[in-house]
Amino acid sequence: MTSRSHRASKSLRHSKEGVTGLQILQSTVKWHHMEHVATSLYDAYSDILTHQAMILAVNSSFVDPLLQFESQLKIIELSFKMVFAMPSIDKVKEMRDNEDDKDDLENLYQNILNIFEDTLLILVSKDLYKLQILKEMAVWMSEDSSYLQERAMVIISRVLSFACGKVRRYESFDIPCLGILAAELFLLCFHTDPSIIQQASSGMYHLLCIAKYQDADIAKNKTTKYDKSGSHCLLPFPCGIELPPKISQQEKTKIAQDVGQSLMPSMLTDLVWSLLMRLSASDYTTASEAATLLKLTLEYHAHKVTMMSKIVDAIYKQLCGNPSHIMKQAMLQVIALLTLASPKKVIFQLMDYPVPADNTLILMWHTAGSVSSVAPHVLKTILLILKGKPGEMHDNLMERRRFSIDVTNMMPVAASQALCTLLPVGSYKKAVAQFFPQLLMALLCQLFYSSNQKLMTGDGPLYAQDALRVLLNCSGLQQVDTALEKQNCWTQFSQELFDHSGVHLVAKTLSEYNFPQFPETLHYLYKLSVEGPRRSEDSVITVIFLTQLLNNFFKNPFPEEFLILFRNWVKDSNPTVSELSLQKIAHLAPVINEIENVCSLLTSILDAFLSKDKTVTIQALLTVRKLLDKLDKVTYSSLCTRIASSYCPLMDHSNGEIRSMAIQHFGELLRDMSQYTWMLNDVILRVLVPLILFLEDTETKVVKACKYTLEICASELGWSKPYSLTEENYNFELLVINICNSLRLSHGRYIRDLISDTLGFLKSSRAHLRRTSVILIGYLAKLCGHLLHRDEIEVMLEAVDRMLRDEDPVIKELAKITHSIFKEIADRFTTSNLKQSFRRLFNFICVKKLKPLYNYNGPNNLTVSPMGIKETKNDKESLMDENYKDILGKKFPRASKCTSEKE
Repeated sequence: MTSRSHRASKSLRHSKEGVTGLQILQSTVKWHHMEHVATSLYDAYSDILTHQAMILAVNSSFVDPLLQFESQLKIIELSFKMVFAMPSIDKVKEMRDNEDDKDDLENLYQNILNIFEDTLLILVSKDLYKLQILKEMAVWMSEDSSYLQERAMVIISRVLSFACGKVRRYESFDIPCLGILAAELFLLCFHTDPSIIQQASSGMYHLLCIAKYQDADIAKNKTTKYDKSGSHCLLPFPCGIELPPKISQQEKTKIAQDVGQSLMPSMLTDLVWSLLMRLSASDYTTASEAATLLKLTLEYHAHKVTMMSKIVDAIYKQLCGNPSHIMKQAMLQVIALLTLASPKKVIFQLMDYPVPADNTLILMWHTAGSVSSVAPHVLKTILLILKGKPGEMHDNLMERRRFSIDVTNMMPVAASQALCTLLPVGSYKKAVAQFFPQLLMALLCQLFYSSNQKLMTGDGPLYAQDALRVLLNCSGLQQVDTALEKQNCWTQFSQELFDHSGVHLVAKTLSEYNFPQFPETLHYLYKLSVEGPRRSEDSVITVIFLTQLLNNFFKNPFPEEFLILFRNWVKDSNPTVSELSLQKIAHLAPVINEIENVCSLLTSILDAFLSKDKTVTIQALLTVRKLLDKLDKVTYSSLCTRIASSYCPLMDHSNGEIRSMAIQHFGELLRDMSQYTWMLNDVILRVLVPLILFLEDTETKVVKACKYTLEICASELGWSKPYSLTEENYNFELLVINICNSLRLSHGRYIRDLISDTLGFLKSSRAHLRRTSVILIGYLAKLCGHLLHRDEIEVMLEAVDRMLRDEDPVIKELAKITHSIFKEIADRFTTSNLKQSFRRLFNFICVKKLKPLYNYNGPNNLTVSPMGIKETKNDKESLMDENYKDILGKKFPRASKCTSEKE
């Protein structure tokens, strides 16, 4: 018993000693920790004072404002991490038993916080731009939850309250950071700590007041808006009202509505951007809360958001990073809300990615397409994009409105691929029906462009073809799609030889199946034709498509409205459009007399004679001739002079086919209007010179046309037929003599005009024209030399002098003879006036027949000698006219009375 008691007492004594030792140890550790805390507080106090001095020194310097702000921000960041890494004030109080020590440490602690706050207040008082520091503080808090968030929020709230009072005294100011700071405070308003919620809500209240003042429109009336209380402020949670720890969904919605309403578009955009960036936060709670607030804000205020392209692109990049399912849905919901608010901006950005689109982009297309209420706006935007040409280079990057940096426009290809996704969507059915004509024509143009591009590059999918087929199937035209497939229509688009035959086939097949969209399509094509497509290639497709529809649904002639279109297209800058229009007008020949304003129609075609494109000119000539064959004589006669005059410039065209057609058609017009010759005499004499000169043309068809027309001209002018034209080989010089003699007898007063016309051909680049013009002007001068004035002779001599230096030796020899003729005429002016008057009178009374002067043999002449006429008896007899049997000179001396007297 004694032994047991002894052991017990011994154990008790040892236990008491152990407790005392532990207490001593704990007390010692606490004291050391307390000393460490006190030391750290003193050090912090010392550092914060130093930092404040440095910040204020920089603030008073003349350093560049941006560099000043950056340097101050670095110092403040050091101060922030030092101040808010301190233990809480409650823990500091627990470390001291002595009340005096507690008060000292508490005062020291509070002084540190006050110095930090005062520093911020001083900076903000000098420059409201420094409120950006608060935004950075909020970001630092979100990055490290170990900081004293509640204390930091108190300071942020106080600084905002101070700034709110200060801005009332400013007429205008700019604080660019409010949106981002609002996003941070917005998230903190739904924190789990009630004290942080209270401070965040207070800070948000002051921030929104500042935002209201910053709005330029409200600033003008800010005294009436904010100096009064309550209802005028329209802010979500007035200062001093505590938010409940658990906020309901309805309250969140109301707060989001009010916040979005208070912020200007630029601030709201920053808020949305910041919340969007928080979706990828590692903290799931923060990301989830950001997603909720983002959804609520955009539901009511997405229309105020700017920089949508940047936001959409950021979402695309985040989705490519394979986020969680919940975050993916949140981002897609943002796309849907933005599409609902501004479909044009969103769709433009969604079309501005590389083609073919990846799965992420197609998912975003599906999301945008799920917003059925904006389906018409989406299709309108896509149609706007489809007006572009794939692969087209942008010369001026400043003129581009696109977000990407790609200078080649591949957006139309992306838009075509997107239509393959959007058109089958059930909610788009009504919109597709509404825009069927626009989609049809846009995709036909894109298919044509894409096919040409594929021919050049050899690769690339034809999304326009796929989209066109989807459009047909979605519009109840499955039979049309099947028929086109059987006819290898899509293959024809890809073959260069077929050109526009694919477009023709689509229009023809649609017509054959009486597609129900015909009225709307015809109306749209008419509107498009009146307004004019952006590109000439589009005009070609429009003309082909419209022509085919009119051929199938209307009998000739077309309604006047459409006939006006074809008349206007004759003058189109695209030669293909002009040619197609002229071809269609030519088909109207059988009903030409049923058309109103046929004169206007023919006049527009005559204007096309002067087109720079030879195919247009040729088609215009053919069209006019075809219409004239059916035109009634009364209308024909009213236009014959205008039409005949239009042929004149073409007789000297550089293209041989056009020359021959103009000359031939002129002759046919004279034949048609034989009863109205008196109306055309002046025009006939105007074209006489080119008809003569082009008899020596290098192209056989031109020579034949000249012969044909000259025979008709001779008949209409009452001349004896220049029968040598019927010979396969004829002598040009003798023919000229024949015509000149006829002119002298019947139209002598026009000879001076003919000389003037011939002078123009002396400058021709074609040698045969220079040769023939030298000969013709010589004979014309021989006929009317007595009528010419001295100054006229000088001009002609100067022109012929240039021909003496021609590079062609034949022309030189011919020019010598012509020069001698003019020289002889010029010498007559040296005689007395009496002799000159007598000579003129003699020439008027006596008709002098011309004789060969040049002995010229051209390529179409009787003989092959270049400078001599090898005549035979039979040849001479065949070339003599009964009125001019002495035309070959002395070998056949059967001269007239005047000729004999002169000899």
